[in-house]
Amino acid sequence: MALARPKGEKVDSAVRVVSNYNITALFPYSILNRFIAIVAGERAMTDSVDELRSKVEQYRSDGLNTQQIADEMSLSQTTIKWLSSGGVGSEDRPEDIRIGWRSIAVKAGRIEAISYVFCDIIEEEIGEDVDTVVGISINGIAFAQAVGGQMDLDIAISRSISDDGGGHISEVFAAVEGKRCVVIDDVLSGGTTMTKTVNNLRAAGADVKLCLVLANKSHRDEIEGVPLRGLVRVVTV
Repeated sequence: MALARPKGEKVDSAVRVVSNYNITALFPYSILNRFIAIVAGERAMTDSVDELRSKVEQYRSDGLNTQQIADEMSLSQTTIKWLSSGGVGSEDRPEDIRIGWRSIAVKAGRIEAISYVFCDIIEEEIGEDVDTVVGISINGIAFAQAVGGQMDLDIAISRSISDDGGGHISEVFAAVEGKRCVVIDDVLSGGTTMTKTVNNLRAAGADVKLCLVLANKSHRDEIEGVPLRGLVRVVTV
């Protein structure tokens, strides 16, 4: 692949051209930086615990489970369970960071722009040793579709069906048996979802090569022995 970079930028900050499209022409380099800033929490999250608890209760009344509520609120499942339990003491309050990336999610072109970075990381980590990109439902699907289109890969979908770790690989999309897979999601908190996804894929006969997330809220660099890469790492210090 050729490289394109903004005038005056060093080579190590270059953005790759994928599928003959120059991303710096379609999306100015400053916008990519803006996207990363958004993911890192530039947009302030000012909801109080009571407001968060109210949202959790509303989602439960709508029929969502803990996993799905965590996806909607970009919080860990541990935090959602704590909010559901009515916990109020600071001593048992889990540490968490709420990630807001709706400014990216609402525009298909912005999803595509971020996916170019995912493609570059895939090439850096495993080269062409991949057949299938697996999107974790629901927030990883759009990124998986964009990456699959840019790299001409099969696309598979993994979804959780219970809070106790049960999962399902959709039969509507590509099969994963015998395939070399890259898994994509939006946010990794405690790693529960990614861990069970890797295990479910292996049980289905897949060879999981790499896990990718938009934001990694942990200090982890691997999941079940599989390398984990995030576009940004967001942790408390």
